[in-house]
Amino acid sequence: MNEKKQKIGSAKGRSEKIKPNDESIAQSDKLFQNGKNVKNAFAEESAAGESASEKMAPGIADNGKPAAPGAGKTFAGGKKKDVKKPSRLTDTNTPFAFATMLPSLIGVMIFFIIPFIIIIWYSFLDNPISRDFVFLKNYGTLLENYSFKMAARNTLILSAVAVPLAVILSLGLAGLLDSKIPCKSLFRTLFLCPMMVPVASIVLIWQVMFHYHGTINDWLGAWFEAQPVDWMKSSKCLIVVMLLFLWKNLGYNMILFLSALSNIPKDLLEVAELEGAGAFYRLVHIKLRYLSPTILFVTILSLINSFKLFREVYLLTGDYPYEDLYLLQHFMNNTFKSLDYQKLSAAAMLMAIIMVIIIGGLFIFENKFGEDVEE
Repeated sequence: MNEKKQKIGSAKGRSEKIKPNDESIAQSDKLFQNGKNVKNAFAEESAAGESASEKMAPGIADNGKPAAPGAGKTFAGGKKKDVKKPSRLTDTNTPFAFATMLPSLIGVMIFFIIPFIIIIWYSFLDNPISRDFVFLKNYGTLLENYSFKMAARNTLILSAVAVPLAVILSLGLAGLLDSKIPCKSLFRTLFLCPMMVPVASIVLIWQVMFHYHGTINDWLGAWFEAQPVDWMKSSKCLIVVMLLFLWKNLGYNMILFLSALSNIPKDLLEVAELEGAGAFYRLVHIKLRYLSPTILFVTILSLINSFKLFREVYLLTGDYPYEDLYLLQHFMNNTFKSLDYQKLSAAAMLMAIIMVIIIGGLFIFENKFGEDVEE
């Protein structure tokens, strides 16, 4: 009996030792609650990070590639949001879009593509009536023609001198007007005035100034006692036409360069200046690189305008001007009047090939020169 009581007492004592008190229970509850709060905090932070990443880059998938429109946006039911289809008026891949482009395409086909194909075909024929195929005979005859060689030489000299001058001078004027000088608006107006003057008025002004008894000869005789010069019938006639070309085109080119100069990052120029870069270095390595697309556009535009100068030259001198002013447009105009279509077609094809080569070379140079410029 006593042994039984002793066993019961010892078991009771062990249970009392194992039984936790109220303080230990409260401490364990506190630790459990702290762990739960920490777990909830981590869960909230991860959810906030995911939502922030979705807001910052909604179009980036997990693999780093652009995600489809509407990806990552879900509703409570777990379904992805449907992508809104473009309107019929703005979608370019619908029959309606192709139908609206059809009139323009027909016009381009009738007035440009089909005539160009016909010119290519005529350049290989003896004449449009008999239509005997002679292959490159018309091109050989054309290259031996004295009038064509003279016209090509004069046109090449005019474009090779006038176009670079137009680009360089207009860029210099734009840089001058971009600096802090007084009367900027007045200078811009003066340079843009020739664009508003009709061609007939320009021709009249040049006839008055450069005639044998004109204003320029009067001034030269009064100031320098020089003999009068027949400007339009001497070797100086090409200089007169170049001045006319520059007077007409500098203003518009200058406005284009002014717009491009305003888009150059000012902070980049300021950093280069603080680093000790001089004005010439900033011009060549920063400004010209950012201006390269505009330089390309202005060069091509000036090249086209140099061919359009035929209007003024024709009104000044007629069908057969002095030899130094006989341009390719004169040759083509006179060939068309004589109905020599095969020679005219061959000349047009050669001119087109040369223009494609020149413009292609300009594009290649611009891509190489401005390839490291930030967009």
